[in-house]
Amino acid sequence: MSDCGCGSIIPVEHLEAKQRRVLLIVMIINCLAFAGMVSGSVVSGSSALLSGTLDNLGDALAYLVSLAVLGASAAAKARAALFKSMLMGIAALVVFAQLILRGAFPLTPIAEVMGLAAVANLIANGVCFALLTPHRADDINMASVWHCSRNDLAEGLAVVVTAAAVYWTASPLPDLLIGGLLLLLFSHSAVTTARSAWNEMIAAPA
Repeated sequence: MSDCGCGSIIPVEHLEAKQRRVLLIVMIINCLAFAGMVSGSVVSGSSALLSGTLDNLGDALAYLVSLAVLGASAAAKARAALFKSMLMGIAALVVFAQLILRGAFPLTPIAEVMGLAAVANLIANGVCFALLTPHRADDINMASVWHCSRNDLAEGLAVVVTAAAVYWTASPLPDLLIGGLLLLLFSHSAVTTARSAWNEMIAAPA
């Protein structure tokens, strides 16, 4: 019976079902977080919150792509990961442009609104990270979304700290500084994910 291969099919199907359930949950959470962060960034005028808003939108799209390639070939998953790295790169470019604009016309964000949105976002990011961590080594598809979630957690914590710093200093400088650091984080993750995806595509059978 062990030669029929049946024993290897059931665990794979079970794993894909677990991945699908987790991806659906984190995608819904990110969509809700995106809605809240859009409101918070517009009302508060925070660059750091805007970076989180774009990251949540990019992650929701990334989770949707990941759902689409569950059970697909290694090459298809690698192409999906490459697409997700492009989303990270686009988010980094938008944050860069926004930082230049804010730097030219500095305004102090409304710290209370910024802090409330940041704490809610951090909680959402923590839940997503906890759900995805057990699957981070499953394959390139899940590894790439775990990278997205790790960025979210770092971004969420950074924005909470930034809101406190803006409140204490009544200055836009902490917001611009953290926005710049998050830009570096997104750029690094985009390059790392793209490199891994490219290597996976080369190694995958045609």
